[in-house]
Amino acid sequence: MVTARESPARMGRSGSLEALRELNRLRVVDALRQLGTASRSELAAQTGLSRTTVATLVSDLQARGLVVEDAPAAGAPVAGRGRPAGLLRLEPSAGVAVGIHFDHHDLKVAVADLSATVLAERTVDADVDNSAAESLDAAAALVGDVLDDAGIDRGDVIGVGAAVSGPIARDGRVGRTAIMPGWAGLNAVEELSRRLGLHVSVDNDANLGALAEVSFGAGRGVADVIYVMVSAGIGAGIVLDGRVHRGVTGHAGELGHVLVRPDGLVCRCGNRGCLETVASTDAVLALLRPTHGPELTVPGLVELVGDDAVGARRVVHDAGTEIGRVVAGLCNILSPAAVIVGGPLAEGLLPGIREALDRYALPSVARALDVRAGVLGDRAELLGALALVIGDTDRLRSAGLAAIHVIET
Repeated sequence: MVTARESPARMGRSGSLEALRELNRLRVVDALRQLGTASRSELAAQTGLSRTTVATLVSDLQARGLVVEDAPAAGAPVAGRGRPAGLLRLEPSAGVAVGIHFDHHDLKVAVADLSATVLAERTVDADVDNSAAESLDAAAALVGDVLDDAGIDRGDVIGVGAAVSGPIARDGRVGRTAIMPGWAGLNAVEELSRRLGLHVSVDNDANLGALAEVSFGAGRGVADVIYVMVSAGIGAGIVLDGRVHRGVTGHAGELGHVLVRPDGLVCRCGNRGCLETVASTDAVLALLRPTHGPELTVPGLVELVGDDAVGARRVVHDAGTEIGRVVAGLCNILSPAAVIVGGPLAEGLLPGIREALDRYALPSVARALDVRAGVLGDRAELLGALALVIGDTDRLRSAGLAAIHVIET
């Protein structure tokens, strides 16, 4: 019921002010995540907020139990009226996040505090692609092991994030995929939630690789990024204005199924000549196995490229050029600040991708573009799964906490 003193206009203004305060809280907490420890004046400089505003927000975050203040060290700088400046930091014990990466041939699980510090981590071999139920069971068991390793009670887990190497609909259902045939049609959110008894969020591995690189890696501080993940498939994680873009179906970023050769090979999606048929790791291996042996694997290919084997470098460069042509079209539409390349062949693909972007992207778009390799390696998707939980503002707010970074998932 709205009383005479609570007009809709006033309530709207109040709601807008609270939304602004919450955004500013996120800015303060994200600054602490990046800096580790900081004084109030350092937070003001980092966030651009006034010292008075920072002091008010810090008091609120301390009341929530998310921020603590350490006693100033001897000889610390004096802050106002002769009092040494105390250092603020995030309170790790406010809760933890669990991340899972269902990679093709192994499972990775980690637990991290809300400052994104990994407390424990394990990896086990598993036939993930073909054995969904067994992989989910193994993941549930591994979560328990990792929590025990870190000495964490299950009740302290805010949520679980999971990266899956396939198309994920918004309801958590895995789409039709030849790479992970055992997962098609399975609702990964429901299956994991049932096994763990915890809140679960699931996303495509490229999206979470993008989220990790923007949150912790090569794209840190960049709001508009295209993350290209090249492995057995080719996917793109798209971050626009600090938000992962998933599209209406949740399947945005399926870069590998852009047509590049109308009369090319039949792709696993059923079409001909998709980018994956000419530039994925499987396609590159198929070209090189006649000369380097049928047992050539991705690690062996990476070694060949690193050793400057002429044929291997040429094939990988050509694959990079094909990828770069497709990415150039996407850049002409979105005009991002950076393209980040992930996957085992990232360094070898970069020259071809850069050349294609310089040739096929609009000059103004190409000049503003920073093209670089990801820095998180094969842990990117796992760290992205953790970030999916840590950045879930609504989820953490419902637990009485503020989210700890401003990348909206």
